[in-house]
Amino acid sequence: MSTFKAPKGTYDLIPPDSAKYLAVREAIAAPLRNSGYGYIETPGFENVELFARGVGESTDIVTKEMYAFETKGGDRLALRPEGTASVLRAALEANLHKAGNLPVKLWYSGSYYRYERPQKGRYRHFSQVGAEAIGAEDPALDAELIILADQAYRSLGLSNFRILLNSLGDQECRPVYRSALQEFLRGLDLDEDTLRRAEINPLRVLDDKRESVQKQLGDAPLLRDYLCDACKAYHEEVRELITAAGVSFEDDPKLVRGLDYYTRTTFEFVHDGLGSQSAVGGGGRYDGLSEMIGGPALPSVGWALGVDRTVLALEAEGVELELPATTSVFAVPLGEEARRVLFAKVTELRKNGIAADFSYGGKGLKGAMKNANRSGARYTVVAGERDLAEGVVQLKDMESGEQTAVGVNEIVAELEARLG
Repeated sequence: MSTFKAPKGTYDLIPPDSAKYLAVREAIAAPLRNSGYGYIETPGFENVELFARGVGESTDIVTKEMYAFETKGGDRLALRPEGTASVLRAALEANLHKAGNLPVKLWYSGSYYRYERPQKGRYRHFSQVGAEAIGAEDPALDAELIILADQAYRSLGLSNFRILLNSLGDQECRPVYRSALQEFLRGLDLDEDTLRRAEINPLRVLDDKRESVQKQLGDAPLLRDYLCDACKAYHEEVRELITAAGVSFEDDPKLVRGLDYYTRTTFEFVHDGLGSQSAVGGGGRYDGLSEMIGGPALPSVGWALGVDRTVLALEAEGVELELPATTSVFAVPLGEEARRVLFAKVTELRKNGIAADFSYGGKGLKGAMKNANRSGARYTVVAGERDLAEGVVQLKDMESGEQTAVGVNEIVAELEARLG
């Protein structure tokens, strides 16, 4: 009988590699918690219409990549392909915007799903940490989020990433640019589907990664040349605030994002060590999304950083994370009485905050010591019937190999002192 395997394009996180992912999530979350962002968790699936309206009906995410299904009750649902629409839906449903303390600042972490062609750095199931600041139109808020993401990456030891920055304008100036771009695209040699997309949302064509399309876009009009005075001033203040914080960035007038809800500030974090899948995260301002999904006007900004791709970026730079030891003390009992005594000591160590493990399954000394070595524990505590008769246990330093006898009643205090 064949065994089951993970579905194509997905992966399992197992020790010891899973510790890297936990460390990356924590590094991204730490500056957010320190800046007033509260944790939010939403369901893994939502009403299909939430993403059709919010993400955009003409986007590849909705038309090609979304996992949609119908329930036995007739509801049309979809596995979430991104986090922003779900978080905003939850905030509106809970009336967080009515509490009088805007912006509502939230962060989240979870798995997301897109039916894509699997390759390194691009999966059908992927992990992100995201942040959203809902209900305020302020260049300082845009700058804050960019700075916090930069801080998170640098705390991990990453240095070879770049921040790309652009403005997508607003409802006043983007329609003028949209018309100019459509006129330009109509003159290109594009396939029927791409021409149809150009009529629905021409910015989607700029985001087309195919070389046959990109090589025709060299002379495309740039949105920055069509920005109204208000959008120009807003964008310039974002740039000034980021610069003053010592964060380097590159202006990219052709940067657009794969989601329809973005307005004004848009940005992307890229790492050149990842090849074609160079984006490790991105985001921007989405001032009209709340109204798109049935809420009031709530100007907002946010980002999502890919945990998977951040781990790949760390590997590309050769960065070794300092991961906490999963086990500091490993107990090896030899005999039933020793088993009872050492299990109690392990329980006490754990209560006192020390990572401790135990040799289960009645292994002999040789097998138990192999497990102790594999655990990575700094200290091993061994006790047999003779040791207990003398009121001691054997404490072995796994780094130096030094072994000393320590009183049974003193072993917990001794380990606490050594592990400090």
